[in-house]
Amino acid sequence: MPELQPYEIHAVRYGHNAAATRKENFLGGDPHDAPMPLDYFVWAIRGNGRTFILDTGFDEAMGRKRKRQFLRSPGEGLKCIGIDPDAVEDVIVSHMHYDHCGNYGLFPRARYHMQDAEMAYCTGRCMCHPTLRVPFEVEDVLAMVRKVFDGRITFHDGDREIAPGLSVHRLGGHSKGLQVVRVWTRRGWMMLASDASHFYANMEEGRPFHLLHSVEDTLEGYRRLYELASERSNVIPGHDPLVLARYPASAPGLEGIAVRLDADPRA
Repeated sequence: MPELQPYEIHAVRYGHNAAATRKENFLGGDPHDAPMPLDYFVWAIRGNGRTFILDTGFDEAMGRKRKRQFLRSPGEGLKCIGIDPDAVEDVIVSHMHYDHCGNYGLFPRARYHMQDAEMAYCTGRCMCHPTLRVPFEVEDVLAMVRKVFDGRITFHDGDREIAPGLSVHRLGGHSKGLQVVRVWTRRGWMMLASDASHFYANMEEGRPFHLLHSVEDTLEGYRRLYELASERSNVIPGHDPLVLARYPASAPGLEGIAVRLDADPRA
């Protein structure tokens, strides 16, 4: 068997929430209610002859509805790093919250990978509760159900290797069926946490983001993220602007748009 070549990973920024504060980003609030903005990303994993996209973001209309700054289409951001959305064949959906599963027509050839538990969660009895359905959008859920009937979804039940050197792992916590992605890179095993940890601070301090399905699963998820990564710095949170500060641009001129996560982080 030929030796596995490392993948490259890019974080592509498409949105921003400047109004967020520390009390909103930690369960139980925070004594220092200073600004703590969020960035919104999709992630591209490229190598070994394949391209995988993690999450699909939201569109401009959803940004207006949710009062989030829409910077650019995730598709335009991907084109900046040489990825044509029309050619993408694999999309991994970490979970079904509005900022991770929109832009339904962006990847017309893609097969979508998601967890059984997440589809059951967002279409089942839990959505009868207004509190639990806050981060979900009915049109997002219906669009994913249509992909089921179109034969474009591969469901996973727990951990699964979907390509050599690339696997999904169900952690739950933030959403009942949330999955994270483990990728082999030049830096060893890296973990794309998506919303298993919004910020570095959530997992480093053991203080979950305020919106979640299970506190227990969230805290256990932090431990598992670190176990699956080659080193702790190889775990990438889902919404932290520090990601842009710690990693170099994917190419000259893409500062603030796309960064290369398999590159050595800045000191």
